[in-house]
Amino acid sequence: MKELKINESDSNQRFDKYLKRILCEASTSFIYKMLRKKNITLNDKKADGTEKLNTGDIVKIWFSDETYDKMTGAGACDELYNSIREVENNINIVFEDDDMIIINKPAGIKSQKDTPSDVSINEMAISYMIASDELTEESFKRFHPSVCNRLDRNTSGIVLFAKNLHAAQSLGLALKERSCKKLYRAVVLGRVDHDQYIEGFLTKDESTNKVLITNTEVKDSKPIKTAYTPISHVGEDFTLLEIHLITGRTHQIRAHLASIGHPILGDNKYGNTIINKKHRVRGQLLHAYSIEFADGRKFVCDPPKEFNGYI
Repeated sequence: MKELKINESDSNQRFDKYLKRILCEASTSFIYKMLRKKNITLNDKKADGTEKLNTGDIVKIWFSDETYDKMTGAGACDELYNSIREVENNINIVFEDDDMIIINKPAGIKSQKDTPSDVSINEMAISYMIASDELTEESFKRFHPSVCNRLDRNTSGIVLFAKNLHAAQSLGLALKERSCKKLYRAVVLGRVDHDQYIEGFLTKDESTNKVLITNTEVKDSKPIKTAYTPISHVGEDFTLLEIHLITGRTHQIRAHLASIGHPILGDNKYGNTIINKKHRVRGQLLHAYSIEFADGRKFVCDPPKEFNGYI
């Protein structure tokens, strides 16, 4: 029998969702069957899975050690934890509290890994928590801390990382409902002299991992909204923009600005490859500059040194 005590980060969620996360290798029907047979209990009582968990609740799982390890994927989880423990964790922290870390991601590193061999900001932040004794092997089995927003590999700037379930839910909701304001800085080709609000429609081509911007709605397109303000100029050749990402679609800023004749310097997918080669820019000069939450908290991280000649 395994006895689990609900801590603060596990509370305020449905019991069945908690069980699905703990017993990650078990089917949903198996979990409900175990609840019906009282092989899983909540505070020593039969439960149906719809209960909301509270801090201090006791969950008992009446499995053999072999079955429990199999249903929790214990071997794979232990292996993952130990592999992440060895990851270099020299992340650039903008802010940290008990719930989240705000990281200034450098260009050239992924926010989350796409293949098992990748090392991303996500693994680096988890490794940092392990090294800081904030994440044990047992707590990792219950919840995998994770980044909440993704930046393109060659985009630098603010990445939000949730340390616990409560933070993941809160940050996820804020990002989904657009209650937090995200501003970017970008160096674009050409001179921009006025504030602008632009709209359009974005269609993603999965086969090329590129998007197409149109002025009218087409099949599978999604509406996009982008606003920007010129900050400074380098003659007639370049403008530093501050960009408000109103909707957050794949490659939205890069493709939307390119569609109006102001591609981002260094962007080889949507930009001018001849000028990019001439200026030898390391990745597109696009930086997630600041985020402001509904409660008034605002966090800023300055662009990397590659921007220096254009600010």
